[in-house]
Amino acid sequence: MEVRAQARYLRRGSRKVRRYAQLIVGEDIDQARAILAVQVSPACRELSKILESAVANAENNFGLEPEDLRVEKAYVDEGLTIPRIRPRARGRADRIKKRTCHVTVVLSDGEEDAEQ
Repeated sequence: MEVRAQARYLRRGSRKVRRYAQLIVGEDIDQARAILAVQVSPACRELSKILESAVANAENNFGLEPEDLRVEKAYVDEGLTIPRIRPRARGRADRIKKRTCHVTVVLSDGEEDAEQ
């Protein structure tokens, strides 16, 4: 059975989060937690929150055991880009792109869903 958790409009660039999301794909939950715990990036904190949310969804909504779960997929999509203006010398202006991303983590217990 697959369980997922999603966070939308995170205020990080998708490339920065995708780097760490690729590290946890295919790992069991304890190993994925350990990988994210030793990284220093703030993106890992947000990614670990999404992972914990997916584990809580599996435990509370579907009655699955957290020890049996593994990260099936973790993907990061580009979100809204918020344009900002930075004033420069001689009346000019530079554009700043405040990027966002959508993160989805899919967990699986290795068994096929009987309903499909």
